[in-house]
Amino acid sequence: MNKKIIKVLIVEDSPVVTLILKRIFASSPEMEVVGTAQNGLEGLELIPKVQPDVICTDLYMARMNGLEFTREVMSKYPRPILVISASVRPEDTYNVFQLLEAGAIDVFPKPRIQSPQDYELLKQDLIGKIKVLSGVAVFTLRRRNKVTGLQVPGRTLEQKSREELPITNYQLPIIHPPSPNTKYKIVAIGASTGGPQALHTIIAQLPSNFTVPVICVQHISEGFLQGLVNWLGSDCKLSVKIAKMGDFPQAGTVYFPPEGRHLELNSQGRFAYSSSPPLSGHRPSVTVTFNSVAKFYGKAAVGILLTGMGRDGADGMLALAQAGGMTIAQDEATSVVFGMPKEAIALGAAQYILAIGEIAPYLLRKVFVNL
Repeated sequence: MNKKIIKVLIVEDSPVVTLILKRIFASSPEMEVVGTAQNGLEGLELIPKVQPDVICTDLYMARMNGLEFTREVMSKYPRPILVISASVRPEDTYNVFQLLEAGAIDVFPKPRIQSPQDYELLKQDLIGKIKVLSGVAVFTLRRRNKVTGLQVPGRTLEQKSREELPITNYQLPIIHPPSPNTKYKIVAIGASTGGPQALHTIIAQLPSNFTVPVICVQHISEGFLQGLVNWLGSDCKLSVKIAKMGDFPQAGTVYFPPEGRHLELNSQGRFAYSSSPPLSGHRPSVTVTFNSVAKFYGKAAVGILLTGMGRDGADGMLALAQAGGMTIAQDEATSVVFGMPKEAIALGAAQYILAIGEIAPYLLRKVFVNL
């Protein structure tokens, strides 16, 4: 059976870069460049005509730049967008996270090609990213204020939360919901592909007096962690920081593990770093952190698994549920990639399955009010 051809639209004002990208995509039998445009306005005109599966766009272009283009695409013709630019390196924090907030799925810094080996590595990386992006879900992003989060056609985030979705379709035993009288002391969140936007949607809705700490593990490319922390911290009411070895988790603070290290809690409940091997291909690993939180906090912990590829976090969420804690998986409809939540659900580890915009309100009702 023939594989579906991935249709790619290139929006780039440099003829040289356009030519390189066309050659790279032409080298893959699974891809076809169905159109090229020199700016965002031209790109918008082409989308309904060529119906691309993935869009690659530059950031700085005349008439309509990549950020404006991304916003327009996600409002009118939602597609997975990869921003390929010299201005999306780790030091370009503001650019990167503005683009992600606007709806871009990923960024790809334009490399400096100095040898045939460099070109081959570029080709492999770029083709791999396009294949991943062609399989992700995207949503119409309507004009919104900063704390509204993702909006999915046919639903508004102001609607009352479903609180618990039926999961009988999975035909697996489900961990029983936690006791309604539990006093929660910590929230742990794991995410991968699509995670920065999902984390923003949750954290931006939490008040400054949210009186439990939040630990987040986000799979992110090396060099981009501090930018993520700065972006969330500038847009949210809670303090956002990288956890320090030996510190106790403090209420009203969001913590991330340092790059390349697992984040755990020691026997006293203080943060501890670990350089043990990657788990499920990741260090930091969501499961490592969830396991540690389950061990120390038990039924007083809340675990949330968000959009992401693979299965990191699924086993850790099961440990949290078995310890008596509350577990929440993001639903398929609002997940960019439903891999990690789906794996947790398949294990019977998710007690609740919620849309991304419903998770923070649920926390405020079930965690904040019980303190």
